[in-house]
Amino acid sequence: MQPTDPSCVFCAVIAGREPAHVVLDSPAALAFLDRRPLFPGHCLVVPRDHVPTLTDLPPDRLGPYFRAVQRVAGAVEAGLEAAGSFVAQNNRVSQSVPHLHVHVVPRNRKDGLRGFFWPRTRYRDEEHAAEVAARIRAELHPDE
Repeated sequence: MQPTDPSCVFCAVIAGREPAHVVLDSPAALAFLDRRPLFPGHCLVVPRDHVPTLTDLPPDRLGPYFRAVQRVAGAVEAGLEAAGSFVAQNNRVSQSVPHLHVHVVPRNRKDGLRGFFWPRTRYRDEEHAAEVAARIRAELHPDE
């Protein structure tokens, strides 16, 4: 983690060097409208420090950061009279800017957005599912 990355467009927005329609300015995060929204009101919530991915965010910053995401989700729904919201985040793959950011997108029934943006699949069988779950569990350290 570093305070800023001079080549990062989100760091430039945070520093005020790039224009943005800011919707939340808090000590933990900055939220602003996405320049290429799925729907009007599509926001990006970014931590103030340059953090490439969720796994790089220090544990003591998770709560304040996701509280900002929660606040933006509520404001998007209420402010745009949306039926709900889609909240999503990518790590590396499909992450167009390598600075942690959560998308908050207003949703309404029959808005044209269909589920996930990628094809769904199934596990080969229950044994395969159990094996995958075990591999993930093995990486979760009880002391964290």
